[in-house]
Amino acid sequence: MSLPSKFSRRNVLKVLASTPLFPLAYSLGASNAYAATKASPISVTFTNTAAPTSIAEKTGVYTNSSIVVTYSDGSTSTKALSYQTIYNTGDLMKTPQGKEIIAGGYFSVSGDPIIDHSGEKPEQFYSDCPDGTSLIKLKDTRIKGVTGHPVFVVTQFEYKTSNNAGVDMYGKLPSQIAIVTADQHKSTGHLKAKYYYNIPTDHIHGIWISCAASLSPWNTHLSSEEYEPDAWVIDNHIQNESLTLFQEFSKNTFGQTHVAKPYWYGHVPEVTVHPDGTGSIKKHYCLGRISRELVQVMPDSKTVLMGDDATSGGIFMFIADTAGNLSSGTLYVAKIHQVSELNAGKFTLSWIRLGKATSAEIETLANQLKATDIMTVATTDPGDHSFTKINFGNIATTGKNIGRGQQWVKFKPGMNQAAAFLETRRYAAVMGATMELTKFEGVTLNAKDKKAYFAISDIRDTMTKNGFISDSIQLPKNNAGATYEVTLGTDHVIGSDWVPKEMFAPDALIGETLQHPDADGNTSVIDKISNPDNLKFSESMRTLFVGEDSGKHLNNYVWAYNVDSKALSRILSVPAGAECVCLQAVDNLNGFSYIMSGFQHPGDWKFAANQSALDQSIRSAWGNRKKAAIGYISGLPVIK
Repeated sequence: MSLPSKFSRRNVLKVLASTPLFPLAYSLGASNAYAATKASPISVTFTNTAAPTSIAEKTGVYTNSSIVVTYSDGSTSTKALSYQTIYNTGDLMKTPQGKEIIAGGYFSVSGDPIIDHSGEKPEQFYSDCPDGTSLIKLKDTRIKGVTGHPVFVVTQFEYKTSNNAGVDMYGKLPSQIAIVTADQHKSTGHLKAKYYYNIPTDHIHGIWISCAASLSPWNTHLSSEEYEPDAWVIDNHIQNESLTLFQEFSKNTFGQTHVAKPYWYGHVPEVTVHPDGTGSIKKHYCLGRISRELVQVMPDSKTVLMGDDATSGGIFMFIADTAGNLSSGTLYVAKIHQVSELNAGKFTLSWIRLGKATSAEIETLANQLKATDIMTVATTDPGDHSFTKINFGNIATTGKNIGRGQQWVKFKPGMNQAAAFLETRRYAAVMGATMELTKFEGVTLNAKDKKAYFAISDIRDTMTKNGFISDSIQLPKNNAGATYEVTLGTDHVIGSDWVPKEMFAPDALIGETLQHPDADGNTSVIDKISNPDNLKFSESMRTLFVGEDSGKHLNNYVWAYNVDSKALSRILSVPAGAECVCLQAVDNLNGFSYIMSGFQHPGDWKFAANQSALDQSIRSAWGNRKKAAIGYISGLPVIK
């Protein structure tokens, strides 16, 4: 995800094509051979999309890649890919009940539209920042007005960049999650939006900054709450921008500035889609309260790996008590052992048990406790050896997502359970975990090879030498980041066959900075991934898809990395200043496959050649920079 204005990771941490999706035999340009031989697709490769050069290319969402398909009889065929938009935020749509609703629109927990009064005329706030998306199919679903297959597109809206007066709105509005009923054409696979349902969140206290998401093995949408509010700052009324931010969130969510409790946020919302196109949501409180990018559930439906998108962040794992149920289990954090600093480093991992709890137990504590009940925090050395010195960085602590700030922490007697699950990152540091990662974003799984992939968007600060108190990780700075391949294996003590054991970054997945900006102002190499964020893996295509969130590329890209050939291809470009989001690899949905993709906050750049012309074009194409798109890459085969 990306933070705007002064909170932007760019500052602080740093469509147009609409070709229809044709049936497989025709879309691959080999209908006669396919029909005659009955050959089946067995593998694919992607050709490279050239980086955009014209204003029009820099403004839009496009691909000029092709997919080369190899069949079981040895023949091949090539088909151009295209990008299809399902809907844009700000579109006027219909609810399942036939009422009009604004896509991406914001509502309070009482269901009232939240109005922006800052412009020439009042209008409902709607998001320019869609993020985590899941394409879902249910059995025996029939919906009025859908002539093809009814399928569901669940999308969460991370934040609103600014109001109509240009004032920063990051984190000030309750995040929304919507279910769009889509009509999947039976012969082409084309997805057309039919209905839009905004999920009520009053019973879970609203949602705080929902970022990326994943589809669970039991077919639910697993959401996130990123940059957990710092309860120490809020409960002690420490006057800074983060306290004001949380109070404004509370006012927009509940109508009053002091209703929201910080321990209500930083957890895992889970959405269940209903056959009528509506849905329900619950929040799991027992997976640790961290700066959660997303969770990824392993094939055992019990082991959960989590991204911690912070500086001074860690690797967390949850083992559910019951398969397919995240309401109770045991929380672990990694101790990272560096083996080499070469090529973004190589590491082995061991695990520290933090605690065991149910969601209900931790929710009760979240309702009852304040930070002062759990711990004491000092920002200067108290001269007391009962305190532990840690690095701690959080947007709600400092107004910036930095990690070099030092704190001295002491947990109060009898508060280990509360500390483990409500002050997870501080508690993990005190327990000896390696809390040194910077911008740990996407997590995804290659089940066949028992590999996970972790995106570290920016290698800096606490990952460099002398960057942390314990200094367990000592890597050369690389502001373009890297994606790590993680070997998974059995741990009999933990009780899982999907425990991360070691990690390294393949050469093709390591970014590279430029000594001097190029003509477009890019400060990292344009033909390499810069600042990886979204990660999804296609088991059938044997391909890792990587979406960028880079302030170092003018246009961000989606990349395809074949784990067998090690080939890397750029396959999609999004508008200048926008972030690649909504990523999901769907291998077979009613006989069609999709790479779900979209973007957020078009035009949010801090550099560019021809800024005036490009800005004008972006504003014209995307509703004065208030709109964003949710869609997919089409033209893909189903490989069984």
